Amino acid sequence: MTYTARDEWEKHFSDGRGFRKVGERERELLAEHTSAPESGGRALDVGCGTGELAAYLASLGYTVDACDFTDSALARAREEHADVEGVRWLHLDIERDDPAPLHEDGYDLITLRLVYPFVQDRGRVLHGLGERLRDGGALVVITPVAATTPEERRDIALDEDEIAMLAAGWETVERRDADGLAFLILRGPCHADTRAVEKRPTTAHALTGALAVVTDDAGRVLLGRSRRSMLELPGGKTCAPEGFAAAAIRKLAEETGLAADPADAYVVTMLVDDSHGIPRLTAVVRITAWTGTPTKAEADKFDRWEFFDLHALACVGPVFVPAALAIDSVWPGVIPDLPPVASYPLAADRPPVPGEPAEAVRLRQAMAQTVIDGGWAPSEPVRDALRTVPRHRFAPEVNLADAYDGGDRAVITRRDETGRAISSVSAAWLQADMLESLRLRPGAIVYEAGSGGYNAELIAHAADGRVVSVDIDPWVVRRTRAFLTEAGSGRVTAVEADAALGAPAHLVPRGGFDGSVITYNCWDISPPWRDQLAEGGRLVMPLEMGGYTRAIEFERRGEVLHARRFTYCGFVRDQGQQGRPAPVVPLLDGALALRFDDGLAADAQGLEEALRGRRHEVATGVTMRAANSYFGSLHLFAATTVPGFCRLAAHQESAEAVTGIAKDRDAPAILGEASLAYLIHVQNKDSDRREDKEWEWFAYAFGEQGPELAERLVATVHAWDRHIRAEANDEHADPVLSVHPAGTPDDALPAGDVLDKVNCRMVFRWPGRDVVLPGPVERPVTDAVAQGV
Repeated sequence: MTYTARDEWEKHFSDGRGFRKVGERERELLAEHTSAPESGGRALDVGCGTGELAAYLASLGYTVDACDFTDSALARAREEHADVEGVRWLHLDIERDDPAPLHEDGYDLITLRLVYPFVQDRGRVLHGLGERLRDGGALVVITPVAATTPEERRDIALDEDEIAMLAAGWETVERRDADGLAFLILRGPCHADTRAVEKRPTTAHALTGALAVVTDDAGRVLLGRSRRSMLELPGGKTCAPEGFAAAAIRKLAEETGLAADPADAYVVTMLVDDSHGIPRLTAVVRITAWTGTPTKAEADKFDRWEFFDLHALACVGPVFVPAALAIDSVWPGVIPDLPPVASYPLAADRPPVPGEPAEAVRLRQAMAQTVIDGGWAPSEPVRDALRTVPRHRFAPEVNLADAYDGGDRAVITRRDETGRAISSVSAAWLQADMLESLRLRPGAIVYEAGSGGYNAELIAHAADGRVVSVDIDPWVVRRTRAFLTEAGSGRVTAVEADAALGAPAHLVPRGGFDGSVITYNCWDISPPWRDQLAEGGRLVMPLEMGGYTRAIEFERRGEVLHARRFTYCGFVRDQGQQGRPAPVVPLLDGALALRFDDGLAADAQGLEEALRGRRHEVATGVTMRAANSYFGSLHLFAATTVPGFCRLAAHQESAEAVTGIAKDRDAPAILGEASLAYLIHVQNKDSDRREDKEWEWFAYAFGEQGPELAERLVATVHAWDRHIRAEANDEHADPVLSVHPAGTPDDALPAGDVLDKVNCRMVFRWPGRDVVLPGPVERPVTDAVAQGV
């Protein structure tokens, strides 16, 4: 009775047949080991059949989601248990369908009774169900065992090896007997970290082999659990004079029963490493189409074949080294901590490989709608790009919910040795906003600094054009090219180079790029970004000013860039030749630090002694509530208008007692001789209602010149309050900003506050700046850059 097709199960239940009734011992074990929480719990019964177990779980106090993929079973369940309250009957194939109907807050109990042996991708399904357990929850598998099942029915039972594999990824496993059935109680999913492992040593002088990388219609990769207790790709040694692609096809058929046409097999990478000191050459063969159903064709070598989600490959336990390296060559980053290998990607001209689960489609539409509802994607081309381009395929190491988060979440894809993020897929709303700012016409050619693949594909799709994407990190470029090959449109060219130098000359269109977008924080504006931009074209980039970042839309007019729009944002930092660490002066043994994001570090002599003295405090009278608490415009206003601006940062909790600045926060500041002042907001009204809470801006100061410095900051806050601030956070006034080449003489600049960078001179004209603020307080300046913290 091992059915494989849904229609067989439909007939089974429509004919009035069922399964073994839930026994008294099963009921006792469920009541004893998985009783519902006192406040009521939520349970999921997978493969509920006619609903007997689901009804019993409801009697224990659970609210139950009971799912099955057969209409006939669910029809009988609804009829036979019409008087049972608290059960929701769901038509759902737990292996293949979008799990959207399942409760988003998870479950206290998940049961699979007489179901698990019929599941094909057991590891993937169990992993996914474990992710849905609430803290302290249990997953119960009730199943026949092979030792007590007649031979002709062994396919509906589990042997001890399968039970051991099932239990391997859990903190605690309890096994009970329920009248001959194995009753397994699994708690605490602790998916084992993936390890690349070797087989036994070989006696050969050299090894050559081919591995087949195969994915299903949901984009999952096929792996076999071998008798060596590790996961492997289909493949093996070549038989001379057999080609690598032919060897992969042959081994795929021999090991899994799947058939592939040679025209659908592409040798994409050659890997060179060693096995116990023996040189090993492995061909990675990407198979883009196949037929058949995975079977255990070589039972002496493999226990079973399953399709695995890419995001789960970091926690599947032991994986054969060549298989792990081959997977990494197709999807760089999905398996961490791999051994070294020499990799030679081949320029195989192969088609993109389709495949995504229905859940990805649903989540992508929801993400797009969230961005649209937020007002970040007003144009139809950008909306269509958000709905169409498969974001998850450019971030395969995270689950679908994280990939398609519609809020502020960015997907971190690479960190440096200190753990700092150096590459990411930015928040969807910000990508849409910057894409809208490019104002592209159909067929546009766009320059992108900072690669990853997804953002470039969004641009190419929205503009129906082409993108040249440049990144300095070889790993990022390799990853981008791999993902573009798998899921791209063929309209993006990824280049390894310092993006600050612009695109290679042969890729720059005549007349310049129609638009350019920079996807990392920049302290300066590289001249090639302006020079390679067409007249009237838009440059959209995250620019740091006084340490505060805004995504700015610039329009090129001759040699001058004119700002048209500002967006509050944050990105990973520049790694190229324009990357600039801010000069820092540590204070109080590193508890505090002064950051000079623009200009040279100032002499802080005598400042530590001042910080040990009395703190001077001046109230500004300017308040804000939670509804209008955005004050980034004040910081930017101060950074670009106050001479000698810097930031006072707190790095230790002890700093808060001295300054009132919480650890890992900073405040706008200015210095005098052995004196400083800074701005801080202090809560002056508390309430149970968030919207009724209130804060007031204060200027705090230390040192003899502190009171004078504080008054200057108070005047700055008042000017901001009168001329810049708005009640609605998105309506604060922006400055008129123009960016001129470095070396432009003062008399050739427009009136305004000037902020000088290495490559350019930025002129800000804020509303109300005809009002004269107090002049700067004289302080000594050193031309030495202080040591960073």
